[in-house]
Amino acid sequence: MQHILSFLEQLGENNNRDWFEANRPQYEEARRTFEGFVKELIGQLVVLEPSFAHLEPRNCIFRIYRDVRFSKDKRPYKNHFGAYFAPGGKKSPKAGYYLHLEPGGKSMLAGGMYAPPAEELKKLRQEVDYNGGTLRQLMAAPEFSKYYGGLSGDKVKTAPKGYAADHPDIELLKHKDFTAVHYVDDKRVANGKMMPYAVTVFRALKPFNDFLNAAVE
Repeated sequence: MQHILSFLEQLGENNNRDWFEANRPQYEEARRTFEGFVKELIGQLVVLEPSFAHLEPRNCIFRIYRDVRFSKDKRPYKNHFGAYFAPGGKKSPKAGYYLHLEPGGKSMLAGGMYAPPAEELKKLRQEVDYNGGTLRQLMAAPEFSKYYGGLSGDKVKTAPKGYAADHPDIELLKHKDFTAVHYVDDKRVANGKMMPYAVTVFRALKPFNDFLNAAVE
């Protein structure tokens, strides 16, 4: 795992095609290590999520190449490795678990639903309207609070259409993302115990994901 962080740190300082091609063997080694970690993590997560049984690393791992067609930032490569675990893999619209490795204390174990489409967001807000107390209970649970604290992501500034500004769960209803994030420092990523730690942190996220998936289903 330290090799992954070291490679990504160098890539961050040399984000250009010439450097990348000259150092492709380092990239391939780092990617193989990441694929192995993802494969093992899938095996661990199946205990929590039996529907993951048929997932393969290729279903979950995001490409390192950036889409720069419509971006002012023309750097060709991402400076992180990422994988998303959900039924169907990285393209799944369902709430799932996100692994992100990036040096500088920016690695994270996260999950939930990021930027859900309008119809799904409407359903999520409707569920919060009806059962906001349940969501608050889930987020107040000791394990969730320990690792995640609360919701992350973008919010609208005013009450969403159809909801009163004095709604008891208005701050939850303002969310456009229903995500939870736990940052992991470089030392923990590379200490040889990242696998059991990731499983523990993701286990604390499962009731939250179950709530979100039930809302949109």
